[in-house]
Amino acid sequence: RFCLPLVLASLPAMATGEEIAPALQDSWGDFWLFRFFVNAAGYASIVVPGFLLIQYFKRRNYLETGRGICFPVIKSCVFGSEVKSVHQEDGSLPPRAEPTESSTARQVFKLLFCAAGLQASYLTWGVLQERVMTRTYGATETDLGEKFKDSQFLVFMNRILAFTVAGLYCALTKQPRQGAPMYKYSFASLSNILSSWCQYEALKYISFPTQVLAKASKVIPVMMMGKLVSRKSYEYWEYLTAALISVGVSMFLLSSAPNKHTSTVTTFSGVVLLAGYIIFDSFTSNWQDALFTYKMSPVQMMFGVNVFSCLFTVGSLLEQGALLESVRFMARHSEFTAHAVLLSVCSACGQLFIFYTINQFGAAVFTIIMTLRQAFAILLSCLIYGHTVTVVGGLGVAVVFTALFLRVYARSRMKKRSKKLPPGESPVQKV
Repeated sequence: RFCLPLVLASLPAMATGEEIAPALQDSWGDFWLFRFFVNAAGYASIVVPGFLLIQYFKRRNYLETGRGICFPVIKSCVFGSEVKSVHQEDGSLPPRAEPTESSTARQVFKLLFCAAGLQASYLTWGVLQERVMTRTYGATETDLGEKFKDSQFLVFMNRILAFTVAGLYCALTKQPRQGAPMYKYSFASLSNILSSWCQYEALKYISFPTQVLAKASKVIPVMMMGKLVSRKSYEYWEYLTAALISVGVSMFLLSSAPNKHTSTVTTFSGVVLLAGYIIFDSFTSNWQDALFTYKMSPVQMMFGVNVFSCLFTVGSLLEQGALLESVRFMARHSEFTAHAVLLSVCSACGQLFIFYTINQFGAAVFTIIMTLRQAFAILLSCLIYGHTVTVVGGLGVAVVFTALFLRVYARSRMKKRSKKLPPGESPVQKV
């Protein structure tokens, strides 16, 4: 019975030839691959019965024969209204509000407000994310302290607050009546949970700047997933900028020498977790894009996805007994409690700023702000946590962000050109 844990625990050492740090591998139960399968088993204990129930109601033709007080709930969860709206030009992006007659100063103030809100939310989120996952709590002169290890609990805290914020927003504002079957949100929810878990877990093995650059390179798998899931086609400049991004990221990763500080060494486990994050996140965006063919607002999407995210994570945590253990950790370390709560607040507020910015100024302005945020996040992480970047690594970073700005410029030119196309001709799908 002990063979499987021993094999799992030895995988990263065999793959990299490096000694596993005791702080990361106190026991085989802390190894990320084991935790991944345990979490997946917890999600499966909810997904499998749900799938069987959906198939049961569909086979019974419950939509035609169903009765009783549960009928509206089952209809909404399993069948929905199945009425789709016309797909928006930019997929998951909400329609941009046409600016009303207002002064230039007012528009500038709105833009500064959006930029400041996005930068403050996500820069704080990035700093706290690295602090929570890579540093100890309760350290004294005689005690080294302890690290928080359960990434799934952090995902749960982020999702429960996002669910609350989205629910209140939907309750207080008028929203369109969406017709998607509720169970369809679960696909995006599950991939979103797994991508977030991989993102947190990867920080145990790689530096935060490496993670930021890897996120920037996710346009490549997003394009691949778009071809597979949505049958999209892309322009030549999209392939060119994707290639430049991959070159820049490779320059940065290869510039990390083995003799550098541990926090800057990219390990095999970190690369695998980053790949998992990118793959799951790419699926999430493409599935949400497909869901937006139903009439719904972005906040309704946020609410629907987070409903299932809370269900999956709390169910898995309770089955593992990890929920109480994490609560006890919070009770022992009030600093961690403050960090975890602020992390969740920044995540939820950041999502609202995303929706507002895109609605007011469009996707191009939003992309520029978030690209600058990634550059600032790398700089801030290096200043606070002492990461070092070589000359070659710095050139790689410059190549990546140059390619990202080229994408923004080319996309805005394509959007202007598409408006001049004759009726009936549609522009090429864009990432």
